[in-house]
Amino acid sequence: MDVAFIGLGRMGAPMALRLVGAGHRVRGHDLVARELRGVVWAPSAADAAAGANAVVLMLPTSADVHWVAVENGVLEAMDARATLIDMSSSEPMATRELAEAAGARGIDLVDAPVSGGVPRATDGTLTIMAGGREAAVERVRPLLEAMGSRVLRVGPVGAGHALKALNNLLSATHLLATCEAVAIGRRFGLDPKVMVDVINTSSGASVSTAVKFPSYILSASFDSGFGLGLMVKDVGIAVDLGEELGIPAALAEQTLELWREAAAGLPADADHTEIARWVDARY
Repeated sequence: MDVAFIGLGRMGAPMALRLVGAGHRVRGHDLVARELRGVVWAPSAADAAAGANAVVLMLPTSADVHWVAVENGVLEAMDARATLIDMSSSEPMATRELAEAAGARGIDLVDAPVSGGVPRATDGTLTIMAGGREAAVERVRPLLEAMGSRVLRVGPVGAGHALKALNNLLSATHLLATCEAVAIGRRFGLDPKVMVDVINTSSGASVSTAVKFPSYILSASFDSGFGLGLMVKDVGIAVDLGEELGIPAALAEQTLELWREAAAGLPADADHTEIARWVDARY
């Protein structure tokens, strides 16, 4: 397929390279020019989108997605019956609105956010949560399967973005809880590494204890590749979705408040795993 890939950041670049490796013809654009072997650079997002069978967006926020798709001319440049794939972590209600604008031009929108971070983007083992018409998802499945090892259609348009936000709400909650538990244990005199080793074969195990603590926190590398600000944004999307649906979520709201406090107390470019540093400082 001819694919436009807009947003060649830490996640987008390796994802675009996976498409190239699978034999797709990829034109790319980003606000910062990047040289990626096999990706043809386009001078604008609209230039990248023109004539493409599918346009992939991997951008920070729904506002960025709207700006690129609507205000910066991507939808206008796209061929009718092409597919717009928003792989960003966007707001579900905003995604539905964009899908209506795309549909008016004969363009299907598939929301297909990912989970797995930079390492799994690099090796093509992302989990991809796709929302959209079944026919539209199947049409772009070869692209999604080039980037992820687990591609699931989870419902209509917006469903992927809703599930991604809720997944990251859980991720943020158990990472924060793990940081607090380890801080308490350390103050008592327990070795954090021993704690994590034991928890990983016990009922408190999670991705936070199995991956994030050993790889990024206990090593003090804090380089997972996913920013703390992005985690705050995703948790906020989940909390807002609950409010819009009339579901009060007290724990989620408290989690969001604490992550926002951490964001205010850490550098703007902090990795999300650096919340462990913020928790330690509180103790």
